[in-house]
Formats: sequence, C-alpha cells, structure tokens
Amino acid sequence: MTTKKVHTSSFRDPSGTIFIEDKLVKRVINPIYFKQYKALKSSGFFNKLFKNGLLIAHEELVANELEIIIQPEQIPFVTYPYEWSFNQYKEAALLTLKLQKYALENHFILKDATAFNVTFHKGKAVFIDTLSFDFYIENTPWRAYKQFITHFLGPLLLAHYHGAQSLKLMSNYIDGIPVKMLASMLPFKTKLNPFIYSNVHLLAKFEDKHNEDYKGETKSSSLSKKGQLNIIESLYGFIKKLQIKEYSEWGKYYDKTNYSNDAFQKKSKIINQWISNLNTKSLIDIGGNDGTFVRKITTNLEMALVCDIDNNAIDHNYTQVKQNKELFMLPFVLDVLNPSGAIGFNNKERFSFLKRIKDFAPEVSLALAVIHHMTLSGNITFEMSASFFASFSNYLIIEFPKREDSWVERLLNTKGEFKAHFDFYNLSNFIEIYANYFDIVEQIEIEDSKRVLFLLKKKNV
Repeated sequence: MTTKKVHTSSFRDPSGTIFIEDKLVKRVINPIYFKQYKALKSSGFFNKLFKNGLLIAHEELVANELEIIIQPEQIPFVTYPYEWSFNQYKEAALLTLKLQKYALENHFILKDATAFNVTFHKGKAVFIDTLSFDFYIENTPWRAYKQFITHFLGPLLLAHYHGAQSLKLMSNYIDGIPVKMLASMLPFKTKLNPFIYSNVHLLAKFEDKHNEDYKGETKSSSLSKKGQLNIIESLYGFIKKLQIKEYSEWGKYYDKTNYSNDAFQKKSKIINQWISNLNTKSLIDIGGNDGTFVRKITTNLEMALVCDIDNNAIDHNYTQVKQNKELFMLPFVLDVLNPSGAIGFNNKERFSFLKRIKDFAPEVSLALAVIHHMTLSGNITFEMSASFFASFSNYLIIEFPKREDSWVERLLNTKGEFKAHFDFYNLSNFIEIYANYFDIVEQIEIEDSKRVLFLLKKKNV
C-alpha cells in the first residue's frame, strides 16, 4: 500500500504540491499551471535544461485534465544556502542568472529567484523548482529581481566585505536578507561603486520611499527585453569576478599536524581497508577538511558527504570535486557544535541537518581529528558525542588523540584554572563511555603518533 505525505515546504507555490510517496519525492502540478507546463515541455525548453544539467530532470507519471504528476531525479542529500561555501554560493547565483537569460531568450521568465531553489548534486549546482518558470510579458521588468538581490547578490557582497560567515545570515532570513539591512551593513565606499549603488543602495531608497504603499498602487516601470538582458549580463559579470579573502587555519592544517608522513599514510591505509571490508557505499566525514582522506579511499563510493566549519577548506574541496569530476562527493559547510537547525514556518520548511542526515543514513561516519575539538573546545562530553554519532550511522571510524598529543596539550593549556575539569579526557574513559553505544570492531595505535584509530559498530545492529 502506497502512502502520500505532503512536503512541509510545499505551501508556498499554488502551481503545484510536492509530496513524498514510498520515500520518493514527486510533484502534483495544478491546472492553474497547465498552460505554462505544457508550453515549457512542448517547446523543448525543459529538455534543453535537462540535457545541460541546469534543471533537475523529471519524468511524467500522470497527465489528465485534473492533475499532472512528475517525479524528479532523486537527490540523496539536499544542502541549503547557509551551508554553502563562498564559491558554491557564487555558482548558485550564476546558475540562476543563466536560467533567467535562457528563459528570456525563449519568451519565458523565472518568476522567483530564491536561493532555496538551488542545491548541489553530482558535483554542480542544479535548479530544483520545475514550476518556477512563467510566460514573459513584453516590456515588463523581472519581478524576481529584488529577490535575486536579497538571496544572492546581497549575501555575496556581505561575504566579500565581511567574510563567509555572513552567508549564514540566510538561516535567519529565509525570504532573503532585507535590502535596507544589506545597504546598512555594506561599507560606505560601496555607495561610490555605481554597480553596488544602483543594485543595493538605490533599491533600499526606493523601498523606503514606497513602504507606505499598503494598497499596492505603486506603478511598475517598463523595461524592454534587451534592457533586462543587459541587467542580467551586468549582474553575471560582477558576481563572476567577486572573490573572498579571509585567513583560516585550514591553509596549513596538514603542515601543523603532529604526524610523520609515514603515520599519515598508515592512517589513510587503515581507513581505506576498513571502508573496503565493510563494502561501504555511503559515508559522511565530519570535520573532513578538504576531503583528503575520503579522496584516498579506493572503494567505489556512491555518495560521500564531507563537511567542515572552514569555508576555505570547503571551497578548496569543491574546486577539486569539479576538476576531478568526483560526482560522488558533496562538500558543505557545517559546524558540528552548532549544526543547522530546522527553520521556516512551524520549523518545518527547511529541515535540520540531523533530520536530513538521519534520512540519508550513511553506512559509515568518519570523525578524524575531531573528538578533541568537540570535547576540549566545545565542552561536549563523551556521552554526548557518542550519542550524536550513534544517531545516524551503523559504523563509526573515529580517531582519538591521547592527552600526550601536542594538539590536545595545546587545547588543555588554554583552560587555565579549569584544566582539572578535563581530567576525564583520556583513552580509558573514552572507551568505557563509547562502549554504551558501540562495540569495538578494531582498535589500532597509529605508529609514530599519539593517536588511536577505532572502527566501532553501533550496538544491536
């Protein structure tokens, strides 16, 4: 017996409804959108976007006078804008502009430009809202222009001037960062930049001028198709050149490790062997930096999520994913001490990281050089971290740096008078507490280091 469940974010678009049936995402298209859908389909518009990997492909399951049901290609793990690195965010912005340009050239438009219509799949940004296209009406401006500014250009400008952490503001502003707020947060010198002034500061002034228009009587200006294409080209060129410069510890991270080269290689070999023995197809690497250890795995993985708190590490990883065509790997930004929460109406529009990772259910979790940061920097007890890791994977490969490890000593020395509180941080306590959640399959001391590698299996699996 099949079961249907309406997706909790699907209330926003009257054109159709997303639902889950037998764990598959599907979409009902309502009669109000039939005309647009049929035109997009018959003109070859959809197929061109499918072929170029710009729009998630779908197949049509049902088509009658009451409803059309489509089933898109399934995306195993959806990331949100506040989990993207700077260059991932840029790619999502450029994709949206490409789609609007192509739509205009074919007498359609993008009726909305929310960043939540994009995610990352098979090594690239992909647009996932099939019903976001509408007919173009001659000489009308792009009605999603302001949304593009608040969802894409604005956040990227904030990241450019203030750092990648600015992108996390999108978790608080699901409808885009308000224009007035964007304008106030940008440096004064941006008012002297004609492009930024016209697309942010002038827009904020215009919004202020018309904020009393509670009857909706403000007249829209006329804009030719050529004028729109010029604006899109201008936005595309500016965003493509945007860069971010901020220091992070990632750049020399592996130079700072207290491994010898032999120990580093042995660690990689052990992990590779365990992954192979388990015939692993899916995993997540928590605190995976630039994906170095996942990249060394020789088993044919179908899906590997690699998350880290460091934007630069994720940017570097994503660059390698694209260069090497590593379609199985998905890098994204995540603070393990503060994973993305559920947001939106009723806290159910965008799912928390924990819900998404539990639904994805990776066979193996990697936690390499993470536990000492969680425990000594975040005050996360062994009981808390064991419970966390046991909640979404059957197997855990975790590295434990002993108290004699130089990184552990450094962290302990920052505790001052509270150092004695962390006397519990030792190998025997770690094993004892993790044994409440996991059985030890294998335990190996990494030669020429002060670290121990564990392969753990969740109890009762």
